[in-house]
Amino acid sequence: MAEHLFKLKADWPGLRNDVGTIEAGNLMTEISIPPEMDGPGIGTNPDEMLLGAAATCYIITLAAMLERAGIRKESLRMVSEAIVDVTNGVFTYKRITHRPELVLKSDADERSLGRAKRLAVKAEETCMISRAVRGNVEIRLEENVTVHGQEAE
Repeated sequence: MAEHLFKLKADWPGLRNDVGTIEAGNLMTEISIPPEMDGPGIGTNPDEMLLGAAATCYIITLAAMLERAGIRKESLRMVSEAIVDVTNGVFTYKRITHRPELVLKSDADERSLGRAKRLAVKAEETCMISRAVRGNVEIRLEENVTVHGQEAE
């Protein structure tokens, strides 16, 4: 069994609407409460960071699965969004939706296309961050997998 340790240092010098900093490996940024939640909106915030963790985990997992399967891609892009519900002053991270756009090389056959579509779903199921939040945050996947030159218009 291998375990990997990740560390984060945080500094919060003030009160609710002040600005702090975080540092973790290659990540160094200011943090504050987003303007949607009546904060100053400087730097990033926990909501963006959770969305970023889920999105980057998914897209890297999918790319690795495609590579292991020998499926060549023309491009892989994605838009992700999160919904945070505020009811009676309680903030609940409700849902993350990933919309990956995977375009395979023009020589991809039907078998590769079908496998790539299955891997797009499997990547979300196996992503470490998705598994960590499962049961607390709904994760939706609206994947679009096509072959270069055959994309839907």
